Amino acid sequence: MPTSATCLLTTFLRAAASEPDRSQNVIKSKIHHCQHHGENGAIVKPTGAEGGEDQSVENVFDVSIVLPHQPYHIQVPVSLQGQVQDLRSAIVEQPGTFQYTCFHLEHNGQRINDFTELSDVKGLAASSEIRLIEDPYTEREARMHVVRVREIIGAAGNRVDLLNGVDAGLSLHENVAPWSGSDVGSAAKQKSANSKMTADANPLSDFRFDTPASIQTLLPPNQEPSPKPIKGLSVSPWNPPPPACRQRGHLLYLQLTTNEGEQFQITSHLSGFFVNRSSNSKFDPLPKTSPKNAMAHSLLTLIQILSPSFSDAFNKLIEANNKRDPLAVFQLTSAIPSNPWLVSASSASGTAHQPDLTRTQETYLLSGVENTETLRDWNEEIQSTRELPRETVQDRVFRERLLAKIFAEFNDAAAKGAALVARGEVAPLNPTESKDAQIFVYNGIFYSFGADGVGTFTSEGGDEAARIAVGKDVAGVKMVNQLDIPGLATPGTIIVDYLGKRLVAQSIVPGIFKQREPDEPQVDYGGVEGKDVVADNEAFMPTLSQVSKAMKVKQHPVWDKEGKKHVLEGSVETKGLLGTDGRKYILDLYRLTPLDISWLDAYWVDDMSHAQKPQERNYPHRMSVLRPELVDAYWRVKMSEYVKAELDKRKDDKNEGISGERPDHQDQKSVGETADPQINGTSDAETNGLETAKDRGRVDISAFSFSLNPDVFCGQVPQTAEEKEEWAKDEREVRAVADHLHQRIIPEFIHDLEEGEVGFPMDGQSLSRLMHKRGINIRYIGKLASLTKEGGPRMQALKALAEQEMIARAFKHVANRYLKNLPTAMAPSCIAHLLNCLLGTETNHSPKAQLDEDLQYLYQDADYSFADTTPETLQTDVEAQTQLRYRYTLEDSWMSGVRRAQLLREIALKLGLQLIAKDYCLPPESESRSSDLASTVNGSATQSPINGHAINGTNGNSGKRKKKRNNGDSSPISATTLTTLEIPLTFVADDIINIVPIVKDSSSKSVLAEEALEAGRISMMQNQKELGQELLLESLSLHEQIYGILHPEVARVYHQLAMLYYNLDEKDAAVELAHKAVVISERTIGIDSDETILSYLNLSLFEHANHNTAVALACQRHALELWKIIYGPDHPDCMTTYNNAAVMLQHLKFFHESRVWFEKSHAISEQMSGKDSISTATLAFQLAQALALDQDHKGAVNRMREAYSIFHHKLGPEDRNTKEADSWLDQLTVNAVSIAKHAKDIQAQRVRRALFTPRVTLRTQPQAPVGRSSTDGMNGHVPHSAESLDNRSIDELMKYIESSGDATRKTPTKKRKNPRSRRAQPSL
Repeated sequence: MPTSATCLLTTFLRAAASEPDRSQNVIKSKIHHCQHHGENGAIVKPTGAEGGEDQSVENVFDVSIVLPHQPYHIQVPVSLQGQVQDLRSAIVEQPGTFQYTCFHLEHNGQRINDFTELSDVKGLAASSEIRLIEDPYTEREARMHVVRVREIIGAAGNRVDLLNGVDAGLSLHENVAPWSGSDVGSAAKQKSANSKMTADANPLSDFRFDTPASIQTLLPPNQEPSPKPIKGLSVSPWNPPPPACRQRGHLLYLQLTTNEGEQFQITSHLSGFFVNRSSNSKFDPLPKTSPKNAMAHSLLTLIQILSPSFSDAFNKLIEANNKRDPLAVFQLTSAIPSNPWLVSASSASGTAHQPDLTRTQETYLLSGVENTETLRDWNEEIQSTRELPRETVQDRVFRERLLAKIFAEFNDAAAKGAALVARGEVAPLNPTESKDAQIFVYNGIFYSFGADGVGTFTSEGGDEAARIAVGKDVAGVKMVNQLDIPGLATPGTIIVDYLGKRLVAQSIVPGIFKQREPDEPQVDYGGVEGKDVVADNEAFMPTLSQVSKAMKVKQHPVWDKEGKKHVLEGSVETKGLLGTDGRKYILDLYRLTPLDISWLDAYWVDDMSHAQKPQERNYPHRMSVLRPELVDAYWRVKMSEYVKAELDKRKDDKNEGISGERPDHQDQKSVGETADPQINGTSDAETNGLETAKDRGRVDISAFSFSLNPDVFCGQVPQTAEEKEEWAKDEREVRAVADHLHQRIIPEFIHDLEEGEVGFPMDGQSLSRLMHKRGINIRYIGKLASLTKEGGPRMQALKALAEQEMIARAFKHVANRYLKNLPTAMAPSCIAHLLNCLLGTETNHSPKAQLDEDLQYLYQDADYSFADTTPETLQTDVEAQTQLRYRYTLEDSWMSGVRRAQLLREIALKLGLQLIAKDYCLPPESESRSSDLASTVNGSATQSPINGHAINGTNGNSGKRKKKRNNGDSSPISATTLTTLEIPLTFVADDIINIVPIVKDSSSKSVLAEEALEAGRISMMQNQKELGQELLLESLSLHEQIYGILHPEVARVYHQLAMLYYNLDEKDAAVELAHKAVVISERTIGIDSDETILSYLNLSLFEHANHNTAVALACQRHALELWKIIYGPDHPDCMTTYNNAAVMLQHLKFFHESRVWFEKSHAISEQMSGKDSISTATLAFQLAQALALDQDHKGAVNRMREAYSIFHHKLGPEDRNTKEADSWLDQLTVNAVSIAKHAKDIQAQRVRRALFTPRVTLRTQPQAPVGRSSTDGMNGHVPHSAESLDNRSIDELMKYIESSGDATRKTPTKKRKNPRSRRAQPSL
């Protein structure tokens, strides 16, 4: 379903891309059209850059489908680049053809092969007729037909599994604002919605800047249950058909219960479905006689015949589904859905779980009686797909699309299996081994624990080192997969963190379990037994050399225990295995980069004697490696130095007047222009820098080389003097990279955040992601916090965020230590007690653990040491973990300064917790900076017996209920058995609704789609707008086809493309794409993730630009509420959002409300950037205009005077910003004096209209993404593109005020803009 929804959008965008001159109208109309007809098309395969010019709108046309039943004819749009399977999908997704699943297509009397492209169908053209012919069923086709009918009519019920939690894939987009659907583009409707708002009744009217966040923001509203066309449809207990009936064509038996209360036994036959004579106690599969005899090829048609009320109820169900955004209801098939950390009481309660007999029978329906149809050889599927042809663009699209599908299915199956292994549901292959050494095979996937069960990492840190190694291995596999080197295979790999355990799931490599001869090494390349035995194999050298070149790994020698030299392309830990299928597999990729020797020198000491390590050298493991991003950054530095040296050398040679070289004007010019080549920072800088050097200075870079030896500082012993010298050189190079991190990368990172050069992180996840992008390991987060202790407000915000992240991670390690050895049923009690000790001390200073005595008796061997934890011991453990892992000492009063609600969210996300949404009464950080979650559930306060808290040992039940429990009316095993006194607790075990696995996969991105996206970015930066637009549209088409529409990468492309169209003044297209970006981000990344917040903020910007300010303000409100939840109030970058809200309110002529938001934005700027900063002066200028509009003339003069003083001091008297501020100050002063003289006439319309309006300054600004360059001019420095202020006269302003407020000026005049009015660069 998700892929068919993208078909028309893909078609229209590609059509627009192929005709740039028509793209403006096509994008506006066709994307909007796709919103309502997206399920009626077929997916098209792009032709890419090679065939883009040949692709035209004529390749997309309608064909007529002739049906055997009503409505007999339908029109379906197709593309010659599509496949027949896509056409079949388009047919069965239409409302009038839901019932067809088992059929074939014919054209001109010839059967069409279902697995060919439409271009191979002879004579297929516009208006061609294709006939749909119903086929006889097989057992598998019959089962699939039943599954589909159950889903269509809403009889499938809710599915429950270990991977998808409560409300998985939730989207709140539909409830944020009253979207007007097809009328979004109607100016009349938008103007009407804007006019209905008043100053006291708008989405921001009751917003309070410093109040606690409301959890209602994260909860969906209660919805009416969907209409039920039938009461039940399940597999009959008479299954499977006996041999005699199977010979007569019986496939399976069903049981139908209609809304009228009648029950029918149905036979699935080769020819269709009919009602049989069986009952619940008697078997008679023959057709039933009149009047209840009925037969139809489709089960859907048969139900319609049997139930008079079915058609009406089914139509109501379709209408109810059509009211919702398709993207919000489609099932996610290509990505793991996001699980919210807070869920509503209604979703968490048992009443949300509906009875469905067939829920337990779905395995049979999907897999057959023997359950063999879903058993898959994952490794063979992955490797054979990688070996598909990739010569043409069409081949690459098909190959990458299939790869993405297989990896998504593997990740889903592997994660579910890992959860079962962690819960003890799968028997180990080696039950006699220790628990950490046990291995498992389930659903064709191999599982092992991320622990040192066999002593491989004893000298590296034991279990801690093993846990880190498997995480690095998945990252290494992901990087190698991204390289996509032919002839090199990697197994499908993911890691899953669940219930304190880390598991590794891999596809089974053929031959990995094969027992070899005693003198034959177990692997064919690399270290066999650590560093003692090393295997050589020339077959691996060509492919591994490509990996080494791409990863900047140096070919280097290693020596085994006998001193024999072996030359390897990768780390000695990297292993090569020749599978029994003949493929070359590469394994153990956890050391593709060298060790971080500066960290190890400072905090690690080898402990071969098992003596007590000194505290300053007790880091838990030796697996501290440099990040690949850091290696790339250092490579760019060395490349820049090389290019500059070559250019300097050429310049010196020219100055010496070398004979025989003819002067060349272009070369002489290029020397000066490329003296400082652009090789830094950006992802495409390598290419850009090299092209610049070649085109202008034509520097030959073939002699440049840079690579690192990953095995230095790992115990290797060179034998000869030459080898020792080379080894020492390699060590110096690795130390230089580590020094580069400390001397340049970290200081620049802090500087950029302090000066506002990049978007400030919103939560721990965005901070971690930004650090990784810069090449900074998380272990340096303590250093970041230490370096920001003496900084300004922005640095104090960074310090607080870093400390919060360290505390959350430290708590995770403490919790994992307890959870690892606990039975699953006791996990909620453990987590609740630990949360009480950390966050619930204001309610209970000495919380006691809720222990179920019955469960304790059943699990006598479990470790219940968590029950001995107290707030004091937990605080000590957290401080110790923070010091141990991040080398940071928390202050003694750190608990009083932590933002508890935000810390709870970080902990929940890291442990996979889903908590019931209620008032946990977490105390605020301070009186003025409250950010705890205080709200009601679904509009009503949560009832609790003692101050809203549950009672220790109870769940806040009434005395009557408790009395019943004591009388034995409840289950003997309960998570809330009384074991302690009745003392209030903040968290109880029942608050932990669910625990979901945390998954990290090795799936690579689409190379083809990324190439198109990068080419589009470069073209836009080079001002080649038409070419850039075409490439970006092509990239969008590729992303949709390869990933499916519901995927995080597709959401990011939608976001970038929306920003592009906004900058191109294509507002309708920007709004449509931004809406899709929001929905997909919510469902795949998280309803409160930083990316979702940014998508909402930009959607608000686009809606306002599209004259839909009512919706824009609602989006602003929702984003700000989310911002409070994940960060708290007064984020360093929120001044941009506040300013945008003020501009929107000013646009609606809510001048007093606008003034309040301008004042808040100005106050935050003073706090974060300083009172004398350029950003503060810019906001003071805007605030002065807002005060003038609010008739505070004295305040307006004072603020404008402040702005003028700062501009004069910072920029000088000749700067145009200073001059404009001076001009406005003069006019405001004159106006204030004039109004004072005419105080008696202050209510007169003439005088009131003689006010100022910042029409030119009514400019909203896109929010800077986290870690991206800020373009909002609010970062405390003078923007290079700063524009001048508004210099219109009072008469001109009066004309505008007296008009209707339309921003369109009829008389063109010379405009000057203020420095706040800057054009945002697309966040591509």
